Amino acid sequence: MTISIAQAQAVIEAAQARATALGVPAVISVIDGGCHLKAFQRMDAAPLGSIDIALGKARTAALFACNSEDVWEYCKPGAPAPGLELSNGGLMTFAGGMSLKSGDGAVQGAIGVSGGAVTQDQEIARAGAAAFSAR
Repeated sequence: MTISIAQAQAVIEAAQARATALGVPAVISVIDGGCHLKAFQRMDAAPLGSIDIALGKARTAALFACNSEDVWEYCKPGAPAPGLELSNGGLMTFAGGMSLKSGDGAVQGAIGVSGGAVTQDQEIARAGAAAFSAR
């Protein structure tokens, strides 16, 4: 099972609502479990550079079945896999990406957000992920 278009749209809408409430023009990407783009939103005034970052955060979360920032623990200096962030075409190892999982823990997709401070991106991604788990 993979994320449906209805689920992806709900994730985008919830994330965009949170971004609007925070006053952050964000880029929000939703990918399926195979890391293919399912839904995308670039809010007015969101930085162009955030497109690649949002997609990268989502890919990182989907590939490793975790939040994007969790991958940093494996690749930071002195960690077991330094340089891991250079794999898979480049990973984004900071907050704003969250895997979207089914009830049995299987990755159905992921959300990636960029445009604000890292903590804001994380908060926006959480709002989107909550809309997925509520469905």
